[in-house]
Order: sequence, then structure tokens, then C-alpha cells
Amino acid sequence: MNATVDITIPVYNEEDVLPRTIASLTDFLAANLPNPWKVTIADNASTDGTQEVSKALCENHAGVNYLHIPQKGRGKALKLAWLDSNADIVSYMDADLSTDLSHFPQLIQALETGNHIAVGSRLSKESRVSRGLKREFISRSYNRLINIMFRTGLPDAQCGFKAMTKTTADIIIPHIKNDNWFFDTELLVIGAKRGFKIASIPVKWDDDPTSTVNVINTAKEDIKGLLRLRFGGVPHAQPPEPLSLDL
Repeated sequence: MNATVDITIPVYNEEDVLPRTIASLTDFLAANLPNPWKVTIADNASTDGTQEVSKALCENHAGVNYLHIPQKGRGKALKLAWLDSNADIVSYMDADLSTDLSHFPQLIQALETGNHIAVGSRLSKESRVSRGLKREFISRSYNRLINIMFRTGLPDAQCGFKAMTKTTADIIIPHIKNDNWFFDTELLVIGAKRGFKIASIPVKWDDDPTSTVNVINTAKEDIKGLLRLRFGGVPHAQPPEPLSLDL
């Protein structure tokens, strides 16, 4: 039997993009993923019509669910959605679908073949990325800093395209303190330093020019988080057994 998969889409004020995203994603999953799957729209306290749009999408698309979270924070959304999941594999992707969906089955395959965590990488040699030089420089500099500080060998900590076994999520998430953008880095640093098997998948990725992410504020938060982990210590977490397909 194939492992069951939950895909979380964390959103904040995404009423315009959600209909297209959910239609594209569910069509792709139905045609290309043999695993039983469910999509969860995790709404981070949106102030526009995201809630109404999401509920309508749940009625019109099989396998789509809505989760309202009264506080902002991508990390908080993923913590709540993943810990509440009953699936064998939990995952997420950004609402703008910047990462080409063709890579999603590769994440699932990586977990079904013994890895604990699988991540998309925009910074691998085989990756095909379309974005401005400024954001490319910041991204590469940030990942270089992570590897200098922690010697993890991670090629891309912040790509919004990740999956892991549910048992891995149950072990690591209680140790993650950040509820925002640093969540991804904290998860991967803990995983890498504590011996979890992490697969990195080169991806095709197109920058969203309408993104509202504040790069400067996010960078400040990331630096504070790295210093906390470096001098406060990386939490201890024991890797679980690989995913069993004899379900």
C-alpha cells in the first residue's frame, strides 16, 4: 500500500491566487501521485476573503480541507497542521506554486526509499531558477552562513517545498521554537545535526514578483535564530525508523 500524504498550503491574504493554485495542485496530484492524498489550506489569520474562498474551494474540490489559525506565522501553521495529521507523510508548498509541481513525486519517493526529510533545492547545480540577482545573492549567502556555522551541508534551507515522514515531524517539531520564516532552517539544522537522513531535490523554481515577504526583516529574524541555535545549542532528537511501506 502506498503511504498517505498530506500537503499543507500556508496562506495569508491569498484570496486571489488560491482558486488557481488549488485547481492546478489537485489536477496534478490526481494525475501524477498514486498515493492517497489530502490538501489542507492553513489560513494564518487572513484579513481578506481567504476564508470564504477557501471554504468554497473545499466544496468544489475533493480532498481539500480548510484550517483556520488565529495567529500569523508560517511555522505555526505547519506545526498545527502537521501534528494534527494522520498521514504517513506531511509536506508543504508555497501558495504561489513557485516550485514546479513535477518535483513533488520526487519528494515522496525520497521518503519512501528511506529518508526522513526531503527538500527542494533552488541552489543545486542542476536546479533551474528564475529570480533577481539580489535575492539570489541573499539566498546563497544565507545558506553559506548556515553551513559555516553548523557544517550541515544543506544546499537550500528556505525553499518552500518540503516533505517528511509524520514520525519525523512528531519528533522534531516540539523542539522548534520559531513560528515564522526561520521555522524551515531550524527544522533542517536540528535534522542535519542529529542524524536524520535528508534528501535534497534540485528543482525548477520561478520567483513570484508579487511576493509580500519582507526580505530585510526575514533576514534579521534568521540571523537571530542562527545565533540562538549556535550558542544555545541544537536540541537533541533521535531519528525514527525509516518509513515502512508494509502499511
